[in-house]
Amino acid sequence: MLISFVVPIYNEEKRIRNAIRQIADFQKGLSYESEWIFVDDGSTDATERLARQELSVLPSYRWLRLDSNQGKGRAVQKGVLEAKGDYIFFTDVDLSVPLPEFENLLKPLKDGYDVAIGSRGLADSRVLVHQSWVRETMGKAFNCFARALAFRQIRDSQCGFKAFRRHVARKLFTLQKINGFSFDAELIYLAQRLSLRIAEIPVTWVNSKDSKVQMIRDSCQMLMDLFRIRWLHRNLREG
Repeated sequence: MLISFVVPIYNEEKRIRNAIRQIADFQKGLSYESEWIFVDDGSTDATERLARQELSVLPSYRWLRLDSNQGKGRAVQKGVLEAKGDYIFFTDVDLSVPLPEFENLLKPLKDGYDVAIGSRGLADSRVLVHQSWVRETMGKAFNCFARALAFRQIRDSQCGFKAFRRHVARKLFTLQKINGFSFDAELIYLAQRLSLRIAEIPVTWVNSKDSKVQMIRDSCQMLMDLFRIRWLHRNLREG
C-alpha cells in the first residue's frame, strides 16, 4: 500500500527546513510505503534552495513548482492529481496537526469512507495553541456561512489535514475550480453532492502564528467563493 502526502508551499524560507526535518523523523517510523509531493506555489524567496538542502533525507519525494503564485487550492490540486498513492493526504507545511495523526484519518478510509477530514470543531478535538481570538472567531463565522451556503453538518472545513481514497481524490480534484483558500469548502460541497461518505475526525491542533491568510482580503474572497461554488457546479449531477 502506497500513501501519498501532498504539501503546498509558498514563501516558506523561515520554516521549510524544520518542516522537512519533522517529516523525515516521522518517515523513519512509518510502516507504510510513502511518497512526499511538495508543490511550490511560485515562491519568490529562498524556499526551494533551502528545501533542497534537506530533501535528500527523504527516500521518495517530488518537488513540483507552479510558474506563478496561483493559490493554495491550485497547489494542492496539482499535487493530488500527480499522486500515485492508494490513499492521498494533504497537510499544511506548518504541520499544525502532528503527522502521526494521519492514522486517525486512514482508519475510516480503510473502513470504507471516501473522504476523511481533520477537524478542530468536534468535542474530542484538542486545540493546544489557539489562533488569535479574531482569527478563530472569523473562522467559526466562515464555517457557519459555509454550512448555510455550501455544505451540511461539517464543523470545520478549513483544517489543512485531509485524506482521500485515490479514485475519489482524482474525481474531486478534477472537478475543483477554486484556486484560493476556500477550495476546502468546495471539496466538501462536491463530496456531498456526489453522495460520498465523509468522516470528520477530531485532531490535535497547535497553531502556527505565520499564517498566509490575510484576514480582511482573503476572508471577503472566501465568502464570495461560497456563492461561486454553487454557481460553478450548478450543472453537476448529484450522486
